[in-house]
Amino acid sequence: MVDASQGAFLVVISLVGAQRLWEVRRSHIHELAIRTAGGREHAPGQMTVMAALHVAWILSMGVEVVALHRPLCVAVAVPAAVLFILGQALRIVAMRTLGTRWTVRIMTLPGVPAVGHGVFRWLRHPNYVGVALEIFALPLVHGAWVTSALFTVANGVLLRARIKAEEAALTEDSCYDAMIPPRARLVSRLFG
Repeated sequence: MVDASQGAFLVVISLVGAQRLWEVRRSHIHELAIRTAGGREHAPGQMTVMAALHVAWILSMGVEVVALHRPLCVAVAVPAAVLFILGQALRIVAMRTLGTRWTVRIMTLPGVPAVGHGVFRWLRHPNYVGVALEIFALPLVHGAWVTSALFTVANGVLLRARIKAEEAALTEDSCYDAMIPPRARLVSRLFG
């Protein structure tokens, strides 16, 4: 039987799942506009892996919390919730900064410079930092430490490949190298 805190957690992860579905729809609209403007997609094979990882992460949290009777520990839940909210904020800021150029796919507009203002002045990939925080922190809100550990590692492996593909595409189509200061930024130092 599901207790009250588990039920509330299942509602939260359901809302995160719904948010992801809404974002995929929004992304599709942006992708169509980018393709119409002459844009192109890079590394399309990564999408299947990324989608599977996110679906499995959401399902795994719920299964771990309910099936393994993970307790709610407020001392862990509060900092984890703060990290999750920080991740959400980073992703939202990144999406707003990119505007109609934000997609879940790696899309470029040849000849159009990469976005280098807003949060992108400090982080090359704020959306990915936000997702990494979410994947690590949300399971910990209700003690799903196995999900947190496994999916943090899996996401790190995926992000390493994704960031390399994205930066190569931006360099090829959008003079990305010319925009980057000589110092490495956080995500490139961690995953580059």
